[in-house]
Amino acid sequence: MIYLYISPSCQSCRKTIKWFQDENIPYETINILRDRLTKEDIFRMLKNSLNGFDDIISKRSKPFIENNLDIEEMKTSELINFIINNPTVLKRPIIVANNLLEVGYNSDDIRAFIPPEKRIFPKASCDNCKEKDPNTCDYHNQSVLLIDEIKREFIKGHV
Repeated sequence: MIYLYISPSCQSCRKTIKWFQDENIPYETINILRDRLTKEDIFRMLKNSLNGFDDIISKRSKPFIENNLDIEEMKTSELINFIINNPTVLKRPIIVANNLLEVGYNSDDIRAFIPPEKRIFPKASCDNCKEKDPNTCDYHNQSVLLIDEIKREFIKGHV
């Protein structure tokens, strides 16, 4: 399941929702202002983050500044409780699925959430395409290799 942590007034959140709707990819929306976050929500985000709380907390947010937070000095449980009680401290949107985490909207990076079965390879004018067998098409084979390489690089950069 793909989880979108959003707030309704956030432009990037609306773009993210529209993208998932346009791609016809199922997702679950968690409105951080209406739906009380749980520890499981926070752990779901953290397990996929490269830099822990730094990836998901906005240090420019009002609650962060007003409370003069020092992430390095706080216990994990204190930070989790602070986020639950002050959800606007989170960057938005936060997109989580399996081993992927995306913070903010990026039209290129968000494509990593397209399930493999929905990936469409563009048609090409290959000499071998007459056979209608994608395994004999050089373009198709190169596309598969390229997509796999991009996914590995993306995951390596976000793990």
